[in-house]
Amino acid sequence: MTSAEREYMQSRQRNLKRKQKLVALIGAIGFGGSTLFTLAPVFKNALQQQNQPQTAEVESIEVQLKAEEKAYTIVLQREPDNLTALEGLLNVRLKMNDSKGAIEPLEKLLELSPEREDYKALFEELKSASDLQQ
Repeated sequence: MTSAEREYMQSRQRNLKRKQKLVALIGAIGFGGSTLFTLAPVFKNALQQQNQPQTAEVESIEVQLKAEEKAYTIVLQREPDNLTALEGLLNVRLKMNDSKGAIEPLEKLLELSPEREDYKALFEELKSASDLQQ
């Protein structure tokens, strides 16, 4: 082989390696791009679904508290002096941040159990909080 032939073969091999690298680079970019476009909506949907259960949980807790309040109210219509139902209604209304609504069952509890210091303290606290709101 002459030196001209060797130079030609080396030049051809360099061009071939350059083309192979270019094809590999284009393939890698294509694969990366298709993977990115495939995974982007998946991550977007995952983030959206992550936020939805929180609002659903809050709504279900509110619905549950309303149902409990209604159940205690029904019991109290039949048995107005039921201490368990009065305490349950008081606790539900406190969980619902309904301090004005919590005063009514608390007054009845104080009437039925005037010796309970915790009822007295809670009554004073709720009264002062409702006075501040007005």
